Amino acid sequence: MEQILARTLEQEVGKVSVQEKQLLLSRLLARLAHEIRNPLSSLGIHVQLLEEDIARSAPQIQERSTVRFEIIRGELQRLDNLVKQFLNLAGPSSVSLQPVDVSRVTGHVCKLLHPEAAARNIEIALTTASDLPALAADPVQLTQALVNLVLNAIQAVVRDGHIEVGARLDDTGGWMLISVHDSGPGVPVERQSVIFEPFVTTKDEGSGLGLWIVQQIALAHGGTVGTANAPAGGAVFTLQLPVRGKEPGDG
Repeated sequence: MEQILARTLEQEVGKVSVQEKQLLLSRLLARLAHEIRNPLSSLGIHVQLLEEDIARSAPQIQERSTVRFEIIRGELQRLDNLVKQFLNLAGPSSVSLQPVDVSRVTGHVCKLLHPEAAARNIEIALTTASDLPALAADPVQLTQALVNLVLNAIQAVVRDGHIEVGARLDDTGGWMLISVHDSGPGVPVERQSVIFEPFVTTKDEGSGLGLWIVQQIALAHGGTVGTANAPAGGAVFTLQLPVRGKEPGDG
């Protein structure tokens, strides 16, 4: 889906500013979601009505229709999930903050992506500091941001390497620093200032939207995300979020 969008807009996005790219992408995805969701809702209602009509028909007709209705409901669900992906790609406009156990979330993400990494002979190590306080964050969006960062690291390494995921407090104790360090080639210095723009990527895989989504999630939390090359090699992406969460009225 992301690659289709990237190819569709490839010619235009190179001619506009970062802000215009973000606005164009958000508006496109929100419009697509709206245009799909309306007929999707109508289809769901009429499928339900049709099922009720079929339920009053002959048993042999009901039997033949059961599998077909299962397929239709499955496809409607798939389209609904696609709409949700469009809305997520458009960028979170708000966050639902609650106490989040960062060690648990990072552990979940590492476990989730372990099969993908193992298939490429990439080791994922988790090194979180002990006694981390609860982080005021949206658990769904935080998970999405970490998934994107680890997937980005896997794609950067390609094969035969390692990734280290870590979490700690900064020196003030007011910020949570969640980092993903990979053993890939690193991010060229001239690309580090634009790597979080939509449709910008340094890899053969991906469309250049994953890191942009991470940035939108970080900003929605009142935080930041940045990248640097480690002295020993590889790139380090660091998500910096306020432990107490974004204050009401903050820009």
